Amino acid sequence: MLLGVVVVVLALILVFMSAGEPVNSVSGASDELVVNVYSHTGEPDAGFDPLQGWGCGHVNFEPLVQSTLFKSADDGSIINDLATGYSVSPDGKTWTVNVRDNVKFSNGEKLTASDVAFTFNTAVGSNSELDMSNLESARVINDTAVEFKLKEPQSSFIWRLRYVGIVPELAYEKETYGRNPVGSGPYKLVQWDRGQQAIFEYNPDYYGQEPYFKKITMLFLDKDTAFAAAKSGKVDIAEIEINNVNQTIDGYDFISLPSSRAFGVSFPMKYNTGNKSLQGDPIGNNVTADIAIRKALNTGIDRKAILDGVLYGKGDVEYTGVDQREFGNPEAKIKKSNLEEAIKILEAAGWEDPDGDGIREKNGTEAEFDLYYSSSDQTRQALSVAVSEQAREMGIKINLIGANWDEIYANQYSSAVLYVYSSIDTFNLYHQYHSKKADATYMNPGLYSNPVVDGYLESALRSADQAQATKYWQLAAYDGNTGYGPAGDATWLWLVTTDYLYAVDETLDLGTPQQNAGSDILGNIYEWTRIDESSSASGE
Repeated sequence: MLLGVVVVVLALILVFMSAGEPVNSVSGASDELVVNVYSHTGEPDAGFDPLQGWGCGHVNFEPLVQSTLFKSADDGSIINDLATGYSVSPDGKTWTVNVRDNVKFSNGEKLTASDVAFTFNTAVGSNSELDMSNLESARVINDTAVEFKLKEPQSSFIWRLRYVGIVPELAYEKETYGRNPVGSGPYKLVQWDRGQQAIFEYNPDYYGQEPYFKKITMLFLDKDTAFAAAKSGKVDIAEIEINNVNQTIDGYDFISLPSSRAFGVSFPMKYNTGNKSLQGDPIGNNVTADIAIRKALNTGIDRKAILDGVLYGKGDVEYTGVDQREFGNPEAKIKKSNLEEAIKILEAAGWEDPDGDGIREKNGTEAEFDLYYSSSDQTRQALSVAVSEQAREMGIKINLIGANWDEIYANQYSSAVLYVYSSIDTFNLYHQYHSKKADATYMNPGLYSNPVVDGYLESALRSADQAQATKYWQLAAYDGNTGYGPAGDATWLWLVTTDYLYAVDETLDLGTPQQNAGSDILGNIYEWTRIDESSSASGE
């Protein structure tokens, strides 16, 4: 035990010291910042290279070093950054983006459309989490305009333009760029101590709003160690675990920022007829394939109780997986939980309990199925337990199985799974609900297939107009008759979205965090300031 304490203390000393000097800005200059904000992504293995996933991938966030063509406004809408505007051809396959002509990279070289085209053409062949499979090519029209040719129309391509940081064509080497990145963003990477920290300093050539903070030291600590760092006053901001939310730290405020990170239970939608997936895994579940079971669970589960009991209220109830997004459809929701109504749905569909054992049955089939969750995630386990306990009140028995991801994927087509999705990009909706084969990917694990929904998803994806695409995304959830949402086919049991939790030094003013900014707290770094403690004190 004593040895473990010593190891943790030594680790903290190493993290907070660099070349014999303290890197802690809490006790240094007011315009220096020490943060541990990307615990959910961790230290980038390939360095700070957007073509290897930095700033994008599963969780999108402010890359600091690079600029993007577009960025998010505080209300979550997409606005210009490097771009000055864009247009889409009537067939949706050609996007033309105009680029600023007053931008320099941190090495002094001018950024032109050639750098933009190079970035995206290189991204097509990258091995990162970037999905550029639909991009045929990017072509320079002139120094301030680039043309993107798509293989198929794709309204969600705007999100690719939103999150890919632009790299310099003449200074990019895949093997070395991540360690010494050159970009046009608000900061430059000046030091990276792998496994410990990265230090960024203000880029004086930055074209945009000058941030108050001229130096950011980013630590790479797990949440528990980061919480200890905050308790000892060694960090300005620390991302923290949910189980620490009811604690206090002198000199710190605890804030929760909403996100689009939604937890939900996927339902196998097909009946068990003996079919197997491409990998030989079983397909189908005779309980969850019955819409009455899915409707009853969506109606009877008390999401607010789960939110308060598992997440201490730090989040929101969730019905469609994208309730918080502009492309969500309020009409697709269940209006509120109602246990009595859920029981009526089951009984009307023939799910009765004739032997009084507490488990309903229909035509000899008991209302019982397995629910898999990642055994390494305590939150998923707690949510699964809560769902199982509430389902039992309806006469539905859910058997909980904690497993690794290989085991989960092997059973996702025949058993329910507690998944987490962050549907920032609308393309996720297409993958998640469009008909597909059992191909072992985690998209559409229930093998949902509805021709009407497929049609809406195709129309949304192929639309050349973002407003029209949004209408089709919403119709896919529910059109008044059918859809993937609870009011339609009830393909999932969405439960909650979770906030990201941070301990924040009380001298910091974070401005107006962007909508759903939980995973991208630095997205509005330009608005951040440090409050003068002497002027903010009262009565002394």
